[in-house]
Amino acid sequence: MRDALSDQTPASRSVIDRVFALFTIVKPGEGLGALLLAINVFVLLASYYVLKTVREPLILAEGSAELKSYAAAVQAGLLFFVIPIYGWIASRMDRIRFISASTLFFVANLAVFFTLVQSGANVGFTFFVWLGIFNMFVVAQFWAFANDLYTEESGKRLFPIIGVGSTLGAWIGSEAASRLFRLLDVSGMMLLAGGGLLIALGLTIAVNRLFVRSASAEEKNDAKEPLGKEGGFELILKSRYLTLIAGLILLMNLVNTTGEYILSSFVVDQAKALYATAPNAGREISAYIGEFYGSFFSRVNLLTLVLQLFLVPYLFRWIGVRGALFILPTIALGGYSLLIAYPLLAVIRVAKIFENATDYSIQNTTRQALFLMTSREAKYKAKAAIDTFVVRTGDMAQAGVVKLGTAVGLGVKGFAAVNFGLVLVWLGVAWFLFREHKKLEKEQALADQAAKSAVG
Repeated sequence: MRDALSDQTPASRSVIDRVFALFTIVKPGEGLGALLLAINVFVLLASYYVLKTVREPLILAEGSAELKSYAAAVQAGLLFFVIPIYGWIASRMDRIRFISASTLFFVANLAVFFTLVQSGANVGFTFFVWLGIFNMFVVAQFWAFANDLYTEESGKRLFPIIGVGSTLGAWIGSEAASRLFRLLDVSGMMLLAGGGLLIALGLTIAVNRLFVRSASAEEKNDAKEPLGKEGGFELILKSRYLTLIAGLILLMNLVNTTGEYILSSFVVDQAKALYATAPNAGREISAYIGEFYGSFFSRVNLLTLVLQLFLVPYLFRWIGVRGALFILPTIALGGYSLLIAYPLLAVIRVAKIFENATDYSIQNTTRQALFLMTSREAKYKAKAAIDTFVVRTGDMAQAGVVKLGTAVGLGVKGFAAVNFGLVLVWLGVAWFLFREHKKLEKEQALADQAAKSAVG
């Protein structure tokens, strides 16, 4: 890092640049934009976790906990129609008008839910479905915007730092929500989240102005131009690279959620084995499960933050985006191999802590950086389709795997073996994506070289 920064004198870099340079290579003037984007995604994730806390009492108050199993199917069905509309609107606005319109749309949705809750209407399931769509869209849109601002070179350096905002937002947002709920109740939490969305929009506008001010004439024109007419699904089907990303995300989500099912089955069985015959068995079982997951989530969040801050920036410099594709599936492969040999709660607990923390840090940053080499249309439209519809399709596939597996009597070893096989396929897709990314990088380098020669 010293060699890379040797041409940057202390006077040429701001205090923010110097702080970020402790973790990654930061060129003069880049720190402020990265900091604002990190705060932006922090606010978005914190707002989501506030709403996630609202979701549970709303749906459980209706006595509809079983309806959660239908949510993924309903969301996927709606997204099949919503994504083309989303793309159609994006083709008629420049990026900042489009982001503003979609954010204000979600704020208006919250205002409607607030009014319905105040009137005593039952909105639990509707809100549950809406929140699942909202979360995926706003996060996908944020990273599409970040991809639009940075080149591949700068994005690989700065995305790990921006990702810290996402990690902290999820952690602090969930902690704050648990403490504020009794004070603000459901309606107040909705207003709080709505305010957070407006703050995030203000930050997006500020970042856009900051980048446009220093942009080239071509980049300024791009910022003002609406996107092309192609839809998200159309872009994915036409591009081998985007199709491979979609396949990777589908498999990753399928493996992760199946692993969550294995863990939850273990925890419930362990709780029943310990307390089924105890006085107040229901309360003791519930307390054991709550304590287990409280400890589990705490360790996942802490490890995620450590990895995001101290490992991800260096991994991107050492092995690049392509190399990072193999880290999570390799960890998952090792975890499920151990589980097949030693089907114990302690094994799946440790394996899932490492799997989830790696997913939320290294893998999340990698999947965002994969779009740095794509067109503007792919960044906004195809990414939205992959991060919403494909993810929810993975949830539906996992429900099918669990239903079929339980029907044929698969136990822990059986489900672990299924995941082991899925991870092998995942590694195969990652290899093809590795090759396609390398090919695109070479094509882009040749195009840039040709452009420089033409100017010269």
